[in-house]
Amino acid sequence: MTDRLPHALRSDALDNRERILEAARVVFSADGLDVPMREVARRAGVAPATLYRRFPTKEMLVTEAFADQMYACRAVVDEGLADLDPWHGFCHVIEKMCELQARDRGFTAALVSTFPNAVDFEARREYALTAIDELAHRAKETGRLRRDFVLDDVLILLMASSGIHATSPTTQVSAARRFAALAISAFQASPDVSPLPPVARLAPPASVSRGSQVG
Repeated sequence: MTDRLPHALRSDALDNRERILEAARVVFSADGLDVPMREVARRAGVAPATLYRRFPTKEMLVTEAFADQMYACRAVVDEGLADLDPWHGFCHVIEKMCELQARDRGFTAALVSTFPNAVDFEARREYALTAIDELAHRAKETGRLRRDFVLDDVLILLMASSGIHATSPTTQVSAARRFAALAISAFQASPDVSPLPPVARLAPPASVSRGSQVG
């Protein structure tokens, strides 16, 4: 039994970690990032001390819990950038980002929040925002995307999409797709398009700037 004990402890610790991460994804996706750490511990069935031993700060917990979502976000924007038709690629990104938000309600909060000490997470978030900004610039050059569109409009879109509440995950995604289609219609340039009100700056200060400069 003595030989097995260290392995059992490591296995228990791993199980606790996975339970905490799963609980965090569920809680943050349903209720956003303001949920207390103690509530995450309760949902995971572990003591608060166990949670803090694995994840000393909420920042560490959020970045680990949504690591897969950030990878999915990167895949989406890479697909958009690879599209030979920038407008089509831009629409693809808007649609898929709204779907990601519908499936994980905490995703948008994680995307727009800043975590200075989480270098890898910050790099992935920065990459996604920069790529969307670049794609928007390309779409503007085709004449299909309105010239006064800025990166902050994507964040407004996702924050608004987070207000969609449906009776089932399937309905939630369907509603998000319809909302994305309505937004794309508003983003599309047309001869009689009305100017937008002044920009509401939401994107965290970073190297992303092209969208705010292209007029």
